[in-house]
Amino acid sequence: VSETGGPEVLTAAELPDPEPGPGELLVEVAAVGVNFIDTYQREGRYPMPLPYVPGMEGAGRVRRVGDGTGDFAVGDRVAWAETLGSYAELARVPADRAVPVPDAISDELAAAALLQGMTAHALTNDTYPVRAGDDVLVHAAAGGVGQLLTQLATARGGRVIATVSTAEKAELARLAGATEVIRYTEVDDLAAAVRDRTGGAGVAATYDGVGRDTFDASLASLRPRGVLVLFG
Repeated sequence: VSETGGPEVLTAAELPDPEPGPGELLVEVAAVGVNFIDTYQREGRYPMPLPYVPGMEGAGRVRRVGDGTGDFAVGDRVAWAETLGSYAELARVPADRAVPVPDAISDELAAAALLQGMTAHALTNDTYPVRAGDDVLVHAAAGGVGQLLTQLATARGGRVIATVSTAEKAELARLAGATEVIRYTEVDDLAAAVRDRTGGAGVAATYDGVGRDTFDASLASLRPRGVLVLFG
């Protein structure tokens, strides 16, 4: 990216192969995560020094290791997040940002899961730690973060009430572990539908990554002293 703008400013370029420094891995990139932050940087909303190679998330195989990279070795499969320069054939990745990838996980899944996974983990373990028996509401439950939120909340013993827009998305939410699924396009009062599914009590927490369109219903769905978790 040599100038800010739309997708047209993304241009292919030949650059020298990067060299891993101390604490860094040189990785052959197999798959790259594409996130909103990439577009914000490209558009200039988040100012970047120009030119730069975009991409904050990826997965691949270690080609070389620098000094002080711990147990990582040439040939290891790794994934990473929050490391600029991933839209490339070779990327320098700080070893402390690299995560080993098991053989059973594809490069594509590994590249797509870390940033969303860290978000979902923080929300369900730190922002509002889901407890066994909690009813929680997850908006946009068929999205990337939504599916991970549903899985993690369920793993912690919570009961997830999911909102989605279509039958196909409803099936994705159920596969992720949602106990109840509400298609918000089919109800007049979303909060009332949530309360109906909690015996009138409301939910312990609402995880709302949508915002304006769902804020009032999210607030009205909470039990007394429930927690409204907004994220984006």
